[in-house]
Amino acid sequence: MRDNTAQPDTVRRRGRQLLKRRLWHSVLHMALLLSGIVFVAPLLWTVVTSLKVSPQIFTWPPIFIPQPIQWRNYYDAMTYVPFGRYFLNSVFLCLVVAIGTLLSNTLVAYGFARIDWIGRDVVFILVLSTIMLPSQVTMIPVYIIFRQLGWIGGFLPLTVPAFAGSAYFTFLLRQFFRTIPFELSDAARIDGCSELGILRYVILPLSKPALATVALFTFIGTWNDFLGPLIYLHDQRLYTVALGLQQFQSRYVTPINQLMAASTMAIIPVLIVFLLAQRMFIEGITITGLSGR
Repeated sequence: MRDNTAQPDTVRRRGRQLLKRRLWHSVLHMALLLSGIVFVAPLLWTVVTSLKVSPQIFTWPPIFIPQPIQWRNYYDAMTYVPFGRYFLNSVFLCLVVAIGTLLSNTLVAYGFARIDWIGRDVVFILVLSTIMLPSQVTMIPVYIIFRQLGWIGGFLPLTVPAFAGSAYFTFLLRQFFRTIPFELSDAARIDGCSELGILRYVILPLSKPALATVALFTFIGTWNDFLGPLIYLHDQRLYTVALGLQQFQSRYVTPINQLMAASTMAIIPVLIVFLLAQRMFIEGITITGLSGR
């Protein structure tokens, strides 16, 4: 006969486990919600401030809903400095740097991940060790090199280094390429495919999430870069969005509402690019190979 006395204890134990699991999920969701509010609050405050008139910016208690809403701040921000030109300059830089980064790092990473050659691991360790070298250490020597080449004052110092590769992105792509089965490369090689052909027709189609991750990081880093354009660009017609935002700062009066309007417009392209590449970006972070391997 079945012992029915154990069933109530089992039911109560399962009920307690279910209650603990629900409480843990509730606490976790509450923590994530609070963290999201903390991260989103500055962005919301930037947007709200961009729609205020000047007297409402520093009032206490703060005004969360502008009355009236000043959409003209965005027009004034676009005309206060040639922001349209700065947008085009930033888009141009982002596209060129992204293309150069993908081309160079893809080739280098493929060589480290899929081709056997003498001293490969040693060279890879040397390349990887450059990540520990701060950019401030090489800033002056690199500037002197670009000055000797006559590149100061143009886009070349900001774009050409992207075609020389990056240790971090090379490492990222190399690790992803190594998760792709070598049998696919061997089959393509038997069919007469060259190494470049294998890279083009086998590796790259399977590496779209990783490539999208590299492109997204490159776009965001180039769009937000301030120090590079500040050092190398002297003509205001070549300024980027990051340098354009600095021009709103004045010694006497800084139009805070226009500065916030310009900052809001500077954030929009990054949000659009992230939303378009969100699915592949998440796959590039979570997927480690084919079929979840």
